[in-house]
Amino acid sequence: MPHLGPLHRGVWAALLRQLLRPPRAVCIRAVGCHSQVAEAVLTSQVKTHQEKPNFIIKVPKGTRDLSPQQMVVREKILDKIISCFKRHGAQALDTPAFELTEMLTEKYEDSCGLMYDLKDQGGELLSLRYDLTVPFARYLAMNKLKKMKRYQVGKVWRRESPAVVQGRYREFCQCDFDIAGEFDPMIPDAECLKIVCEILSGLQLGDFFIKVNDRRLVDGMFAVCGVPESKFRTICSSMDKLDKMSWEDVKHEMVAKKGLAPEVADRVGDFVQCHGGLSLVEEMFQDPRLSQSPLALQGLGDLKLLFEYLTLFGIAEKISFDLSLARGLDYYTGVIYEAVLPPSPAQAAKETLNVGSVAAGGRYDRLVAQFDPNGHNVPCVGLSIGVERIFHLVEQKMKLSGERIRTTETQVFVATPQKNFLGERLKLIAELWDAGIKAEMLYKNNPKLLTQLHYCEKADIPLMVIIGEQEQSEGVLKLRSVASREEVTINRENLVAEIQKRLSEC
Repeated sequence: MPHLGPLHRGVWAALLRQLLRPPRAVCIRAVGCHSQVAEAVLTSQVKTHQEKPNFIIKVPKGTRDLSPQQMVVREKILDKIISCFKRHGAQALDTPAFELTEMLTEKYEDSCGLMYDLKDQGGELLSLRYDLTVPFARYLAMNKLKKMKRYQVGKVWRRESPAVVQGRYREFCQCDFDIAGEFDPMIPDAECLKIVCEILSGLQLGDFFIKVNDRRLVDGMFAVCGVPESKFRTICSSMDKLDKMSWEDVKHEMVAKKGLAPEVADRVGDFVQCHGGLSLVEEMFQDPRLSQSPLALQGLGDLKLLFEYLTLFGIAEKISFDLSLARGLDYYTGVIYEAVLPPSPAQAAKETLNVGSVAAGGRYDRLVAQFDPNGHNVPCVGLSIGVERIFHLVEQKMKLSGERIRTTETQVFVATPQKNFLGERLKLIAELWDAGIKAEMLYKNNPKLLTQLHYCEKADIPLMVIIGEQEQSEGVLKLRSVASREEVTINRENLVAEIQKRLSEC
């Protein structure tokens, strides 16, 4: 309420009566002690008490909370992924969670309906980022960078139907690695595939393989099959669903929903059911239809070179040349790839869907130019690791194995069996913290020793430091192994050194 100056007691009483009346505008005249008159209008709306309607407390559809136990697993996964990115010389980068809508819509086309749009009070039209690739291209153009090897970890948002049981969400984390710049063909592309293999092998997810194709080959295939050029991207988007749908369902979408002639769809179907290795690449070179397309021959030439490098990297057996792979995003221009975990025999027997791709990427040579006012181009190739799907798999494996998860990294617990030792415990724990040792204590003045022991056992804290009257008088401490319950007496001044020695032996 604005300051009205001193009011007479009667005026305050009148104001109180007004406020207790049914809601309406109240006009109050205030008279100052120096015969100055000020007038203020206050609007009071006294709401009658209403009970809250019944509602369910939950997170929005397609999102989730992560418990401390889940965060431990997630951080371990992220640590392995980021360590691999750093091992290959990538620099860290971060970009805003939202971008200008106009910068996103033209880059996704068929997928722009899946973006979350925001309203900004400043008048800008904004959308939550759909992936980390387009923001990276914008960053390169805005900063006039011609070369960069970067990684980025961050959340992205897609307004699609979630499949939580398969690790698919509307809000999810991506881990991207990209190489930008002019380089000799297929060397950066081969490194990206090597990185995918290193990460999936390191995470011990089981068997996997990586499907590869080339968007130039896809476009050439469409052309020789009779797909109208205006439908290339939308048919690509349909073909990209072959990992989730049968060919019959994909064909129905192409014909019934996207207007493709049935005989054209059948010709496309002849190609997309082919998959193999380098021998299939060489076989496609001899195909009389594909040989009529210079674009398809370019793609096949790069794929042949790619397989040579993958053989040198020792990962060719993990790569499958698959003509059904399309990668529906519009910015891909060359080699594309997608890592897949095949379903286990138990899953196959139940005819359950697998979690789909756990990593994907490809070459996008013209995306940066779309952001540059002068159209300067920076060729790029990259990959994205599907953290949520990997997390879903790791979490399920841990549940089946019954593995116990520590949610803290506490190494030492400071305890006492007697009263009035809070000061000594505080001195001890400060000494441990200052030495870089992870330590805890109970936030009670006089905790019971049994309570402290139970806390350590429940939290799997390996060591306990105990101080009492006898220890204080003798200048010593007791060091207890929580798991074995063995205790040793050590000199007070040797505390840090003894703990560091024991932790190094673990």
